[in-house]
Amino acid sequence: MPYQEDFVLFWDQVKASCLNGTFAKLTMAKTIGKPNLKNIFVRPLSSEIDIKVLVKLRYQSKETEDEEKEMNLDEAFEFLKPYLKTSFFSVILFTTTKDITFKINKKGAASITEQAPTFQNVVQAKTD
Repeated sequence: MPYQEDFVLFWDQVKASCLNGTFAKLTMAKTIGKPNLKNIFVRPLSSEIDIKVLVKLRYQSKETEDEEKEMNLDEAFEFLKPYLKTSFFSVILFTTTKDITFKINKKGAASITEQAPTFQNVVQAKTD
């Protein structure tokens, strides 16, 4: 199964954690090469109508200012997809019940693993 299909399964777990209130944070890590983009973080935002998240792009260089974008889950999914295997090899979903790691190896095969939770509480992101 191509890694894109596995990422859809992984994203279903992101959606479920948002719906049941356990989503704490999502981090794209393990950069490919030495890019200026260091990490992408996704944090929950409170929203009465639609589930919203704050997507933050963190850069290595101090000259490049970090970027923040507010989006719904579907927009975040489409925004993050192009970074898979081009900029990042792994995505970690932190929930209050478990941590779920999505990894792509050098051959393009994906794996999803679970571990004990890092976070005990959900902290809403704050926008400036």
